[in-house]
Parts: sequence; structure tokens; C-alpha cells
Amino acid sequence: MKFTLQHTDNLSNARAATIDTAHGIINTPIFMPVGTAGTVKSVHQRELAEDIKAQIILANTYHLYLRPGLNVIEHAGGIHKFIGWDKPMLTDSGGYQVYSMTANRKIKEEGVKFKSHIDGSTHFFSPESAVDIQRIIGADIIMAFDECTPYPCDYKYAKRSMEMTHRWLTRCCNRFDETEGRYGYDQTFFPIVQGSVYKDLRIQSAEAIVAANREGNAIGGLSVGEPAEMMYEMTEVVCNIFPKDKPRYLMGVGTPVNILECIALGIDMFDCVMPTRNARNGMLFTSEGIINIRNEKWKDDFSPLDSNGTSFVDTHYSKAYLRHLTISKEILAAQIATIHNLSFYLSLVAQAREHIIAGDFTQWKNKMVIKLANRI
Repeated sequence: MKFTLQHTDNLSNARAATIDTAHGIINTPIFMPVGTAGTVKSVHQRELAEDIKAQIILANTYHLYLRPGLNVIEHAGGIHKFIGWDKPMLTDSGGYQVYSMTANRKIKEEGVKFKSHIDGSTHFFSPESAVDIQRIIGADIIMAFDECTPYPCDYKYAKRSMEMTHRWLTRCCNRFDETEGRYGYDQTFFPIVQGSVYKDLRIQSAEAIVAANREGNAIGGLSVGEPAEMMYEMTEVVCNIFPKDKPRYLMGVGTPVNILECIALGIDMFDCVMPTRNARNGMLFTSEGIINIRNEKWKDDFSPLDSNGTSFVDTHYSKAYLRHLTISKEILAAQIATIHNLSFYLSLVAQAREHIIAGDFTQWKNKMVIKLANRI
């Protein structure tokens, strides 16, 4: 992987860069649609590439490991061939999914024992096996196995968890360095900063992650219920420690406003289920604010979903039609809303990149965050 920093905003830490991977070049800042089980829900890969203009998508180790299983993916020739996607991919190590299964997992120094949400069978992930599994899946960027602490979280627990995450990182790095990709192309490994909402822990963790000297770095354990201002504070603390010549990935964030504010702090990469999950529930993110398409007010509104939108669905379908489909529980409603929301997110980060390069990002961002938080 090659990271090339191209422009930095004069009034903030926003950056425009490129990430060159085995499956193509990514222009940053970038948002990665979440394809947990090898599919971004409700949309085809063709729509992802051509209409939504996704440059990289994310899949999840935990879910793919359980179903369809590693043998199927390996026999297919890796995740790209299995799902029919020839652009870059990233895999989350499964740490967050295991963390979220509080009643069905047990964390020890060796790793995590957990029960499948599918059939209740027992499984075990270690730092080494998390790397091995991601090698078999075959994503371009793979993540360290970590523990994501909840919010709120007391200081002692956050510190113990962070220190174990660092020990797990050493094991992950050793395993990654002694193994190779299986499908004829290189993979890149990102470690993850933890430390909950404690500034001193975030500083310690960021320094430890930087010392691992990997090709990119990530921030985890945020957007788990803490106030937005606390998330911004922790992100800024970590970005001030991260090297400028490597990509920075903020995991699981967030709303359009969150993304713009964190771009200003120096983040390059984002992912979140919000645009897809909220789409299926009738929430649209638009250039003028947030729409609940279920509301009665849209029943006779035949205007486009977003007159400033960039996708086919934005101008081809009306609010009234999408409301009708949503109320009627038609599958097409989820498809249209998902394409719209993802197109909006990808368009938003593309516009951010253009304004960083043009030199007026901060002025544009300050205007946009007011509009994007508005509920229409």
C-alpha cells in the first residue's frame, strides 16, 4: 500500500490524499459502505461502483467466518472473487462484534471465547487466528484484534483493556509478519487505538500504536454512546500523535456532521452502518437536512429526493413515491433509500476533498454542518 498526501487545509487539519492498493486507488477523505456479510444490504455491487461510486467497502471477519465459512471463501479465490467486487476491501477483525455479545462471550488474555448468534456453537478468536482468518478472507486492509470498551467505562477497566489490546497487537503483528497473503497480492495491517474517553489513555495507546510502525492507523472505541464533543476531543488528541504520512481511519463514525467535523481533525477514512440501516427505516440524509420519508407531509410531494443529489434515484424518484413504497413495505423502498443515502455520503466526502484542494474547506464545512443537522 502507498499513501500520498496531496493537500492540507490551511485552517484545519483536513487532508486530501490517495491510498494505492492492490485493487485500486482510493481518494481520501473516503467513506466505506459496510458490507458486513459480503453484501452492502439492498444494493448490487454494480450499483455500488457505478451509481454510489464507492471506492472501497468493508466486510466483517466474525460474520464471514461463521457464514459462509472460510472454506467457501478460500475455494472462491478470496473475498473479491466470491462477491464479485474488484475494488479495494477492508475487513474488521471481529473484535467489535465479539464485544457487543456481552452475554455470549468470555474475554481472557489468550483471546475470546464466544457463542455463534446463528446456532449457539462455541468458537474462539485469538489475535493470531484473527490475522489468519483475515488472510484467508483476503481483504486489502485488515485490522488488529482488539477489545472495544463500552461507554460509560470506568478508568481501571479501560486501562486494563487497552493494555491487553496492546499485548494482542504485538501478537497480531508477529503473526502478520510471519505469514503472507494467499491470493497473489499484498495485504496491509492497521492497529487500533483504544482507551475509552480518557485523554491520558488515548495518548498512551496512540503512542503504542505509532510505535508498531504499520502502514496505517485506526481509532476504535468511539461512537459507542459518548457525547459527540467527547468523540471529537479524543479524535483530535490521537490525530495530533499519528504520523502525517500514513492514513488515519476512524472506525464506526458516523453522521454526516460527525464525518465533516472529523475530517477537519485530520481523519482520512470512515465507515458506519448508519446510511444503510437508517435508509431501511425511512430516514434520508440530504443536502438540505434529514428527512423522515414516513411523515405525512411527503404524501403529495412530487419533488426529487434531493435536487442536489448525484445518483439516479435522487432525480428519478419523488418523495411521494418513496413514501408510498416505504409505508407499503415494498423491498424497492429499501433499495432506493439505501442508494440515495450511500450516494449522499460518498458525494459529501468527495465534495470535502474538492474543497480541501481548493483551499476553502473550513468555510464550506461550517456552512454544511448547520444544514446537515436540520430536520426537514
